[in-house]
Amino acid sequence: MSGISRHGSPFVLMLEQELKFSVPWAARKAVAGQFASLSSPPRMRLRALYFDTPDRQLARQRAAIRLRQEGRRWVQTFKMAGADAMSRVELNHPSPGRALDLSVYAGTPAEAVLAGLSAELGVRYETDVWRRAAAVRTRAGMVEAAYDEGTIRAQGLELPVCELEFELVSGRPQALFIVAGRWLARHGLVLDLRSKAERGDGLANAAVRIAAAPLDERPQVREAEIAAFWAPRFAAGIDLAQGETPDRALAAMTAECFEQIARNAAPLAAADAPPGVRLGGAEHVHQLRVGMRRLRSAWKLLDGNAELPPAVLQDGARRHFADFGRVRDQDVMGGEVLSALVGAGMPPLTWQPEAGTDAATLASSTDFQSWLLGLLAWNVGIREPAPSLPMAGGLPAAEPAVAPAPERPVRLARAITPRLGKWHDRLVREGRHFVRLEDERRHALRKLAKRLRYGLALSAPLYRAARVRAYRKKLAALQDILGEINDLVVARTHYASLADAHAQAWFALGWIAARLRELEVRAEAAFGALADVKVPWKARR
Repeated sequence: MSGISRHGSPFVLMLEQELKFSVPWAARKAVAGQFASLSSPPRMRLRALYFDTPDRQLARQRAAIRLRQEGRRWVQTFKMAGADAMSRVELNHPSPGRALDLSVYAGTPAEAVLAGLSAELGVRYETDVWRRAAAVRTRAGMVEAAYDEGTIRAQGLELPVCELEFELVSGRPQALFIVAGRWLARHGLVLDLRSKAERGDGLANAAVRIAAAPLDERPQVREAEIAAFWAPRFAAGIDLAQGETPDRALAAMTAECFEQIARNAAPLAAADAPPGVRLGGAEHVHQLRVGMRRLRSAWKLLDGNAELPPAVLQDGARRHFADFGRVRDQDVMGGEVLSALVGAGMPPLTWQPEAGTDAATLASSTDFQSWLLGLLAWNVGIREPAPSLPMAGGLPAAEPAVAPAPERPVRLARAITPRLGKWHDRLVREGRHFVRLEDERRHALRKLAKRLRYGLALSAPLYRAARVRAYRKKLAALQDILGEINDLVVARTHYASLADAHAQAWFALGWIAARLRELEVRAEAAFGALADVKVPWKARR
């Protein structure tokens, strides 16, 4: 959409819809070759300056303003977050040069954001990339594919950039997923939700803290800042209103869980790094699985009251969760459990992880990345199957692509509360006899406790905050005990397999047995404490 601001300057207002992917090292030559086959124009150099206040007032509002040289012309652009992970609001103005002109935003959507700034804008970081671009037509619309190679810089720090962006030019959003799905399948791309502005802001933050450190401490601070830059993405809360429909609530829950999964998967896949360099670790695996557990809990929480994803996406969630679970078990075995055994006096026994697929391979696999892309497509409202996505075969031919909505959607609290209550009742009823339960039944209770915890966390805004906190505290204490029991059961199986060849394994088995007996008693008491706490099901008035 074009217009004239109150200042009289022309501007272009766009709702930008795009998907962004990191390009692995091994695929970069092939990606460049595919652009050559599309008869794309020559590469263009794009140099941009990004502005913010010293205390990041724009970044904190998920907004950015830049001046970019595109060939011989300069363009001033304001961006802010849109309604979902693939949408941005964008304002473009032609600019005479490198000078920022905020007067052009009078009468535009950016005016309110900029009016609230309490400090002057200055350059915080810059980008310098070479871009290849080509138009790709599909039956659903036209998409611009752009391949960027270059660098983000901030006060002496640099971050390489190699990414593919797919932006909808015309037609339906499904066109984005058609094109992205094909390129993902061909080149092994990795979905990355971080914009250049987000990465640049993180780089600038690190540069400021490194520069502020004493000279003799800067190497350690630099190392800590690199770790913080690639830190795991933890769960975040969501806002839910009492009058929210179950379908809209499920979309909000799924969007939050998707962010947690995708933002932990990207560092694990390490597509930005040279071969052999790891960016993610055990905590990324754990947080990715937390996101998947929360996602599956949300689906169970609203099953029957909201439209769930097709079976192929649900099956994919179960399968990928199990795959990453095997990696997580190896991390725990070689970390917490082994450390506890050594601390208890176990004679040295070299830890050898079982052969299997590692987290980086799982996170970067086409199977997992296609599942992520399919989940995003479904959650932004695309129900028509797109080639190369898991949802493509998810619905039988005779089944309608969109399930009919109920005539009178139930109130959200009335849809959720009975299910939370049912899970609670079953948990405390069976948990009272925990000591006598077999391992399989105990594991099922642990999964139920997690489902209840994440279901309540996602729906917490519907209930009284004080009661939610008190209940979650008791539930978290129980979960800690059940989690340690589960880890020890996995360890017991591992050390039992080593007992014939390594005498040290008998020490491990004896210690694990004693620790399990102690934890069983504590678990039964924790189930009793959970039964005694007031449940927070009563909805807020």
